[in-house]
Amino acid sequence: MNSNLIITIGRQYGSAGRHIGEELANKLGIKFYNNDLIKLAAEKSGMAHHVLGEADEKATNSLLYTLAMGSSFWGGNAGVAFDMPINDKLFITQSDIIKELANEGPAVFIGRCADYVLRDYPNLIKVFIYAPLEFRCQHVAELHDVKPEKAKDIIIKTDKRRANYYNYYTGQKWGKLENFDLAIDSARLGIEPTADMLCQYVEFYKAHCMK
Repeated sequence: MNSNLIITIGRQYGSAGRHIGEELANKLGIKFYNNDLIKLAAEKSGMAHHVLGEADEKATNSLLYTLAMGSSFWGGNAGVAFDMPINDKLFITQSDIIKELANEGPAVFIGRCADYVLRDYPNLIKVFIYAPLEFRCQHVAELHDVKPEKAKDIIIKTDKRRANYYNYYTGQKWGKLENFDLAIDSARLGIEPTADMLCQYVEFYKAHCMK
């Protein structure tokens, strides 16, 4: 088993989890993976990038396929079947890529059930970033230039989609505290100070807990 330090970040939409993860990776001088996982999955699978982008972090909507598969996703990679829904092909392909990248060197991964995919890695730090709804509405409104009411609607729908995706592919509950080493309210400190705090945690881990 590889001994690279891996950090996974789950996040509520609008909590700035992606920005914090990117800032953390920059400060630590390690790789950062987010949307580029879709590009890598497209290259590996031969499927169109825009098609995979539409399926990213969305659970399959095929009830019959879900019933046929049962809980097999929780038990491991069963191979990419020809008639498998795009969402499931993407999940399996991205999971393989996440493992390959984790084996290559230290990295920060955003979303994509990476905390579950890499659950057996010895030096895995699992983080969940959240924030009050008011803070997230303001952040999303500024980020996408929309009204706060529209931002709230986007947040609710995106979080629901992420929860369905995580719950479906892992058999666990999205955002459950027991699944993470750290859960941080990003509204308390802001993006860079939160990344600085995570850096301190990582350095302490490396000094005292690294396996």
